[in-house]
Amino acid sequence: MSTEDKSAGTAAHRGNVFATTRWTIVLAAGNPASPAAAVALEELCHTYWYPLYAYVRRQGHARADAQDLTQEFFARLLEKNYLAGLDSNRGRFRAFLLTALKHFLINEWDRARRQKRGGGVPALSLDWSDADTRYQVDPADTLSPDKLYDRAWALTLLEQVVAKLREENIAEGRGGQFEMLKFYLMVDKNDIPHAEAAAALLMSEGAVRVAIHRLRRRYRELLKQEIAQTLSDPAQADEEMRALLGAFS
Repeated sequence: MSTEDKSAGTAAHRGNVFATTRWTIVLAAGNPASPAAAVALEELCHTYWYPLYAYVRRQGHARADAQDLTQEFFARLLEKNYLAGLDSNRGRFRAFLLTALKHFLINEWDRARRQKRGGGVPALSLDWSDADTRYQVDPADTLSPDKLYDRAWALTLLEQVVAKLREENIAEGRGGQFEMLKFYLMVDKNDIPHAEAAAALLMSEGAVRVAIHRLRRRYRELLKQEIAQTLSDPAQADEEMRALLGAFS
C-alpha cells in the first residue's frame, strides 16, 4: 500500500469516528432543522445545562432569574440557527455553549424578558430540584464564573460516566460490587484498605484488586468516550480531559 493509500485509509477511519460523535452530528448538519442535529443538540444541552446555570448564578443572578435565563437560552438555542458557520476550529461544545450564553446574556436577555418565555418554542425539560443545592456546595466566591463553569462541566461529565458505569455493572449482575468499589475511582488505590472491601464482598483481597483494576480501566474508557461526544475531533479527547481535570486544581 502506498503512502497516499495509507493516509487516505487513516483519514477515512478518523472520518468514521468523527461522524459518530453527537457534537459532530450537530456541527456537520449546521442546521437545527436537521432531525439528527436537533436530537443530538437537545441531548447535549439536556446533559450539560447545569454548568451554564452555575455560570449565570455566579454572575450575580438570583435563583429564579438564573433558571429563567438558562431555560430561555436553551429555548432560543434550539430555535435559532446558532450553528451556522461553526467549524472544527470551534469544535468544543463546552466552549461553544459558554460563548453562546455570554452573547445571549449581553444582547438578548433584556429583549427576551419582555416577551413570553421561549417565544412559543417548547422549553427544554430540566430538573431544577437540586440545581441550587448543587450550586450552594460549589466553592463560594473563590472561582470566577468561567472557572466555575469549567469545574461544573467536569463534575457533570464525571457524574455521567459513573452513572453509565453503574448501569453496566447492574446489567451484568454486579450492582452491589460496584457500589462498594466505586469509591476507589475517586481516591488513590491505597487510600481505602482492600481488606475492608474484600470482607464486605466475601472476596479475596487479590480478587478485589483485580475488580478495582477492571473498574478503573472501564471508567477511563467511558470518560474518554463521553468527552469525545462533546468534541468535533475525538483525537482531542486526551487534551480536553487534561483541561477539564485541571479545573479541580
